[in-house]
Amino acid sequence: MKAKVTGALDHLFIDQDGIPTLVEVKRSEDTRIRREVVGQMLDYAANAVVYWPIEKIQSQFERTCHAEELDPDDTLEEFLDDQSSEAFWQQVKTNLLAGRIRLMFVADEIPGELRRVVEFLNGQMDPAEVLALEVPRYSGGGLQTLVPRVVGQTAEAQSRKTTGARTKRQWNEESIIEELEQHHGAEIIEVAEKVISWSKEHCSRITFGSGKNWGSTIPYLYCGDIWYNPFALWTDGTIEIKFTQLKLRPPFKSLESRQKLAGHLNEIEGVNIGDDKLDKRPSFKLSLLVDPNSLNLFFKAMEWTVGEIHRHWEAEGNGSAQD
Repeated sequence: MKAKVTGALDHLFIDQDGIPTLVEVKRSEDTRIRREVVGQMLDYAANAVVYWPIEKIQSQFERTCHAEELDPDDTLEEFLDDQSSEAFWQQVKTNLLAGRIRLMFVADEIPGELRRVVEFLNGQMDPAEVLALEVPRYSGGGLQTLVPRVVGQTAEAQSRKTTGARTKRQWNEESIIEELEQHHGAEIIEVAEKVISWSKEHCSRITFGSGKNWGSTIPYLYCGDIWYNPFALWTDGTIEIKFTQLKLRPPFKSLESRQKLAGHLNEIEGVNIGDDKLDKRPSFKLSLLVDPNSLNLFFKAMEWTVGEIHRHWEAEGNGSAQD
């Protein structure tokens, strides 16, 4: 995922683990690639939290999407797969504060001097990772080919780094509850257990995510040969309303129907879902459902949602939900 940033840095990318990658691109004949660019990069790394607070990175990501005529929320949802957007941005912030970042020098040829600096820094810096990407160009027969090669990944450095390839973890009900217990109180656990119990009773099935850092419980309702996923419960202690999914399916293709659902949810004290969020993935804390009346209002909103789906397909003559 890319976010254009103001300042002298060429590019800022963020991977699915929320690790920022700072990129400097230079031609091999540019003498600055040997010393000056290294100092600049270390300066960016040392001051990244000051230069790019998380709110600024989010804003720049949205601007980048708009410039490329992309919807930021749809783009982020497709990119994240098994993770809530709120948890993702929090992970980016945590990584910045911990210095868990990646520095990348890119050139058509990496000079030997820079190669040695990169290998030295990558061996010494932890948890930060320092790499170079050499992208030579070969021409022949009217064709041009780029052959990228990563520099700096020595076996010793790789064995000590914690910023390796993304892995997944298959969550289940027990591990979801255990994770919530580590970070939240008994009241939140009780709410989560009741939400899971409600999902089992009112939906066709529930599934569990496979995110590396964050787990999710995802209820599905099957009706009219279509799967519906109205919300997800996350181990970061949030409930996420899946308007991005609902807006693609009747009867919630209608903005009015999504407004009604938001209206029911907004009856919960502390929840405020505006019209600008009705095609996105708004979330709120499970702590807002600790009060029994608030939890009851959430269940009523979800029961209304299930009822609307049933009514639509019964009117279409396709029956009700199936197991």
